[in-house]
Amino acid sequence: NLCFSGEPRKFDPTFRGPISNRSCTDVFCCVIFIIVILGYIALGTVAWLHGDPRKVIYPTDSYGQFCGQKGTPNAKKSILFYFNILKCANPAVLINLQCPTTQMCVSKCPDRFATYTDMQLQYQITAAPWEYYRLFCKPGFNNPTKPVAQVLRDEDCPSMIVPSRPFLQRCFPDFITLNGTLTVAKRTHFKDALDKARSVTELRDAANGITGLVDAKEVGMKIVEDYAASWNWILIGLVIALVVSLIFILLLRFTAGLLLWFTIIAVILVIAYGIWHCYLEFSLLRQQPGADVTIVDIGFQTDVTVYLHLSQTWLIFLIALCTIEASILIILIFLRKRVRIAIALLREGSKAVSYIMSTLFYPIITFLLLAICISYFSVTSVFLASSGDAIYKVMAAEPNCMYANKTCNPETFNKTNVSKTCPGAQCTFAFYGGETPYHRYLFILQLSNLLIFLWLVNFIIALGQCTLAGAFASYYWARRKPQDIPTCPLFSSFSRAIRYHTGSLAFGALILALVQMARIILEYLDSKLKGASNVAARFLLCCLKCCFWCLERFIKFMNRNAYIMIAIYGKCFCTSARDAFCLLMRNVVRVAVLDRVTDFLLFLGKVLIAGSVGVIAFFFFTHKIPIVQEDVPTLHYYWVPLLTVIFGSYLIAHGFFSVYAMCVDTLFLCFCEDLERNDGSPEKPFLMSAELHMLDQEYNDGSATRPYHMTRTLRRMLRRRRTKRQKSRKREKDSVE
Repeated sequence: NLCFSGEPRKFDPTFRGPISNRSCTDVFCCVIFIIVILGYIALGTVAWLHGDPRKVIYPTDSYGQFCGQKGTPNAKKSILFYFNILKCANPAVLINLQCPTTQMCVSKCPDRFATYTDMQLQYQITAAPWEYYRLFCKPGFNNPTKPVAQVLRDEDCPSMIVPSRPFLQRCFPDFITLNGTLTVAKRTHFKDALDKARSVTELRDAANGITGLVDAKEVGMKIVEDYAASWNWILIGLVIALVVSLIFILLLRFTAGLLLWFTIIAVILVIAYGIWHCYLEFSLLRQQPGADVTIVDIGFQTDVTVYLHLSQTWLIFLIALCTIEASILIILIFLRKRVRIAIALLREGSKAVSYIMSTLFYPIITFLLLAICISYFSVTSVFLASSGDAIYKVMAAEPNCMYANKTCNPETFNKTNVSKTCPGAQCTFAFYGGETPYHRYLFILQLSNLLIFLWLVNFIIALGQCTLAGAFASYYWARRKPQDIPTCPLFSSFSRAIRYHTGSLAFGALILALVQMARIILEYLDSKLKGASNVAARFLLCCLKCCFWCLERFIKFMNRNAYIMIAIYGKCFCTSARDAFCLLMRNVVRVAVLDRVTDFLLFLGKVLIAGSVGVIAFFFFTHKIPIVQEDVPTLHYYWVPLLTVIFGSYLIAHGFFSVYAMCVDTLFLCFCEDLERNDGSPEKPFLMSAELHMLDQEYNDGSATRPYHMTRTLRRMLRRRRTKRQKSRKREKDSVE
């Protein structure tokens, strides 16, 4: 009833584009937003005062001292060593510094097998073994003849050392696979100080997943080397993508129809070639022995070419490309008429962009604001995470110690009777924390930091959308183009958005931020329930995730159109959202088809640009271009710079096309508003282009003046109601006369 009341809308006859005489909207939300920003600055200041990033950067030993920190006794000892790594359950425990064993800072990791017992036997002959072993004992301990039992009880030295290598500034066993067998220094078994037989499998179980992390580190080092060797060529590829994107946008001004049809046909042909190539590879590999192994069987491999020798890989590619090709063809077959109108709308958008070229560079401002926001959020998060004082707890050697895991003071620990009650107990560093209200509410402060960050990010995006919408709306509603386009439309629109509508933009951004926050919480709960056996809870959580995803998409769509109405009419957020919603509902077919078709065409343009630059990069990095073959750097993985160029090219194209998409959305909403405001008569002429009006008239059965594009039944019903009201008014007028 709100959107289809049948009552004729009242329009201002003097309307000539975005209203300049406007007032501030959603002032209360603007005040709240400013207060929140000031509070966010205060939160960052408090976090900076209490936090210490060294707690995140440097590992900490059992005494709360940082490893590798300059100006301390551990300045040259940057690696953390665990006395008994077998007590550690998994890598997460190690990285979080909560492994129940003594931890010392060392300058290097051990490179040989040794036990304290073997060292004592060799010490009777030479002191060299002790000089090496003491590097991994507590500082100041110099009694190699102390009984083994007492040494292990007091944890003066580790019971054994194994060959290790540093990872994340921590010593982990140096696992190596030989002929399918996991070994450490080519050994599978060894003995500890108590002459107890140990196996490499125990080390692997104690540090479960470390081997995968080490492999990931090696891959990471090779990737860094590839970036160092090819960064200049990557930069050249991104510059080419930027130039191609700019040329593509400019060409749309004159050859929109030809260029877009070429884009559609080119994408179809490229995907068809991909289907043919995948089928050819799949057919050849099916005839080769050993190629029928599944991807699950071989697991994760750092060499990507391994997967290309599997028939299943090409089958997956084939199915995916066939699905994409079929979807594109179906869309084009059933929406061929709408494609023509969409091309006309894109051509109109290209004209607007060509008249307001400064809009192409506005994404740089958005990028800089987002970079500042992300940097502030990251730094604040690190300082909040590193807030707190060193907390020490009693680490008991016996499991039935009543003081185990109790907080303690290392300076006064030896004066207490804890060591007498629990022989071998030590007061060691556990974690960073505190008992003050600030430390107790650190988790809430982190959540607040995340929520405000989402709010600011969405506000920056909303500001960009409203600014661009105001600039392009001033183009559409100009009766004579470009004479009636205001001077500096982008700056004027930005000024209006900041001066009058900060509260409205913040209101819409807050709604979206709350939904995104709920989605993050649901994702966190889902990660915690992955191992749960409660199927009902998992199903409910999955439904909630799906619902909130749909809600987020809907709110983004509504906010985008609400910001366009705010830029044009200068009303508050709720009123603008209602007007935009009603306008879209009265043109629901155009929204569902025409607007989505334009997004689809723009997506094909981004894919074409990224794919074209990616193909050139592929031939370059695989030494298939003879002219520059000698200049190609030697790489470990050619796909590292290749994927970087493709992804970067897509982002660059997306930056240009996002302006274009906002232009098209604004012109589309103005187009729908134009159909309702005007009827094409000399008194109320349409402001749309003649081509766009002709195509819309052709699609809508020649009804050029119909204000709404609705179902025939609904139009007939509204026509009857309008006729009844006219007759009723006429009878009243006659009776009065």
